[in-house]
Amino acid sequence: MSQIQNAVATIPTWQPTTREDVLDSFLRGRKETTIMSYRQDIADFAGFLGTTDREAVETLLASGPGHANMMVLNYRAFLLTKGLQPTTINRRLATLRSLTKFARLTGWINWKLEVQGLKTEAYRDTSGPGTIAYRKMLARVEEKHTGKAIRDLVILRLLHDLGLRRGELVAINMTDLDIDKGIVNILGKGRLQKERLSLPAPTRAALNAWLEVRGMEDGPLFTNFDRAGQGTGRLTGTAVYKLVRSIGQAVGATTRPHGLRHLAVTEAVRAAQKAGYGIEKVLDFSRHADLKTLMVYVDHDRDAQGKIASLIA
Repeated sequence: MSQIQNAVATIPTWQPTTREDVLDSFLRGRKETTIMSYRQDIADFAGFLGTTDREAVETLLASGPGHANMMVLNYRAFLLTKGLQPTTINRRLATLRSLTKFARLTGWINWKLEVQGLKTEAYRDTSGPGTIAYRKMLARVEEKHTGKAIRDLVILRLLHDLGLRRGELVAINMTDLDIDKGIVNILGKGRLQKERLSLPAPTRAALNAWLEVRGMEDGPLFTNFDRAGQGTGRLTGTAVYKLVRSIGQAVGATTRPHGLRHLAVTEAVRAAQKAGYGIEKVLDFSRHADLKTLMVYVDHDRDAQGKIASLIA
């Protein structure tokens, strides 16, 4: 066998054999957090059709362009009646468009899903829960002395102190840590390589306390706790959302994990302006792919509208 034949023989065969197999091929090779998000969106679409996930994919792909687009238009209208945020609706529609794009790429369909998302106003509030509310959330957790509370404290600090996204946080493994140097390696949104982030002293201290509870064995950094107080597997993004919201509600604040990231970036903008740093320094912290996104925080912090309104009042 020639070298070319040997090379061809080693190429993985991901081509689905039936339309039902398209879902597995679509998900294969993606990040764990992306797979989880896609599965949730497809499960919601399947619930709308009253079928299983695989049956929903088969039905969509077998419908043809007209029926498929009408089906998804009805699904979009259904989501609107549930009172969901436009960003949530748009994410679910984007998943279906990505799925059909993959099916078209692999030759199972020859049409395109045309249903677009809803118009949204990006980052209506980038301030987050506020510094006082965040400090109250820390104090609320610190007053407890359970293993779960020690874990939750690290989660709050990483979301805020490093401005992590919840998907980035739950994906951290023990092998991503350099304890001696105070480093955590993060696979950022849309990135192919992990980034080295330095831990501030308070965050590092909270992490060390959690490692004393968790132990140093390999596996996910953050695990769930069952009723017996034992770790039961990797903590999910949904669980992080619920625990942050619950802690916030306990201190009278309405927040979510991304709200803590919003707060961190807003504080970083203020600190940079006070220190005379350029906005590119904040970009190193926030890890936004586009400077335009970060500028929303800058504009929010300047409050040009409020200042002009005060001048003319």
